[in-house]
Amino acid sequence: MLLKYFYDKLLAQASYMVGSAETGEALVIDPARDITPYLKVAREENLRITHIAETHIHADFVSGSLELAAATGAKLYLSAMGGDDWQYTFADSAMLLHDGDSWMVGEIRIEALHTPGHTPEHLTYQITDTKTADKPLGLFTGDCLLVGNIGRPDLLEEAAGQVDTKESGARDQFRNIQRLKTLPDYLQIWPGHRAGSACGKDVGQLANSTLGYEKLFNPAFQFTDEAAFVTWLLSDQPEVPRYFAHMKQLNKAGAPLLADLPEPMHIHNKEALDKILQMFLVFDTGSVEQFAARHIPSTVNVPLTSERFNTHIGWYVDYDLPTYLICDEAELPRILTMLRAIGVDDVPGYFTPEVVAEYNGIIRSVNVSQASNLLQTGKATLIDVRDTTEFKDEHIPQAVSLPMGSLFKHLDSIPHSKQVIVHCGGGTRSQIVASMLQRVGYTNIRNLNGGIDAWKKAGFPTEN
Repeated sequence: MLLKYFYDKLLAQASYMVGSAETGEALVIDPARDITPYLKVAREENLRITHIAETHIHADFVSGSLELAAATGAKLYLSAMGGDDWQYTFADSAMLLHDGDSWMVGEIRIEALHTPGHTPEHLTYQITDTKTADKPLGLFTGDCLLVGNIGRPDLLEEAAGQVDTKESGARDQFRNIQRLKTLPDYLQIWPGHRAGSACGKDVGQLANSTLGYEKLFNPAFQFTDEAAFVTWLLSDQPEVPRYFAHMKQLNKAGAPLLADLPEPMHIHNKEALDKILQMFLVFDTGSVEQFAARHIPSTVNVPLTSERFNTHIGWYVDYDLPTYLICDEAELPRILTMLRAIGVDDVPGYFTPEVVAEYNGIIRSVNVSQASNLLQTGKATLIDVRDTTEFKDEHIPQAVSLPMGSLFKHLDSIPHSKQVIVHCGGGTRSQIVASMLQRVGYTNIRNLNGGIDAWKKAGFPTEN
C-alpha cells in the first residue's frame, strides 16, 4: 500500500492518495482544485487514479473532485448522509455512501463511518490493508477529529445561515468522540487540516497523530459530561471567513472546470481603470512597503507575500461582482491558482504595477513611540485587527478588538473625527484593513509600523 500526503500551506488543508501496489489503482481523498500534484504523483508511482472520495462538503476551499474526475475518469464516492439539505447536487453518477458502507481499491478496504457534527453529512474513512492485516490501519478523519482538537460545529450557523444548528452539531461531535474512544489506540489519524485553519480552534501543527495519543492529550477526549463538552467546543472559535458561505454552496453544487474559465485580460487603459474602481474591487498584490509609499486610491492591498493571501482576499471579495488585480504578469498564474482555490473565478482583467506611477495614494504610518503619545493624549483610537483569540492572549492597553473579518459589521464604531491607528501582529493584516477603510472613505487612518511585535520589542506594556 502507498500513502501520499498533499498539503496547501495557505489554506492549511490536507489531502491524501492511497495507492494499491497490487492493481495500480489509487484513491484520492479531499482533493484540492489544483489537481496537478495528484496527477504528477500518480505518474511517478505508476498508478491510475480510479477513486475519489469526499469527507464532507467543504467550506474553506473549492473541492477538486469534479476536476480530478474529469481528468482521470475516476468514480466519485460521496456522502448520502445528513438529510436532504446537504446532498451533493452533482451526485448522479457517484457512489453514495452510508454509515458502514465499504469498497475496495485493490487490496485496500475503505469503510465509511458517519461522523456528523462539523457538518451533517460528514464521513470518516477507515482503511485496512487486507494483504498484510485483518484489522484497520487508520482513519482519514476530515474535519471530525484534528490533531489536538476537533472540527468546529458552528459553520452551518455562522457561514450558511442555518440557525440553531451549532449546539446539535456540538452534541454530534460529543457522540463521535464516544465512538472513537471504543476504537483501537494504535489507529493512525490523518486529519483534513493543520494549524491555521478556521475549521477548528487550537488545531495542532502536526500532520498526523494516533488515536491513542489523541485520547490522552486532545481536550475533546477529556470530557465525560456532554453539556460541559458543548460549552467548551462552542467557545473561542475563530472568526469565520466571509467566503466560507460561498464555498459551501459552490461545493454542494459542484465548481466549474478550470478549463471552462476565461483567462483575464491585461488592461492598459487608465480610463478603464478609473471606471472599474468606481464599481469593483481591485486588489493590489504589491508589498506593504510599496503600497504604503504609493498606490492607486480605492485599491485594496493584499500582499502576495502574505501567508494567508487567498484567505485575506476571501474576507472582502464580492462573489457577485468581478474582481480585478494589480500584479506582476509573471505572478498571474500563481495568483489565479490561489484565487480559484477559494472560488474567485470572475477575474476579467488585471493591471501591471507600472500603472501605479500615475497615482499618489499613500498610507500614513506611525511608529510605536508616536502611537503611545497619541493614545496617552487621547488623540487617537487604536484598533486591533487580529483574531479575538490573539487579542485575549495579549493586547495593547486601550486597544479595541475589531478582527479584520468583522470590519463591515462595525464601521460605525470607527470614528472619523480623530486619528485611527490600526495594528496587527507585524503589519500585514492592518495594512489590508487600512486600505479597505480608505476605500470606504476614511481619511484619518494610520498603520502601526511593526504591529504589536514592534510595540513589545520597544518595551511598551501589554495586557490580557
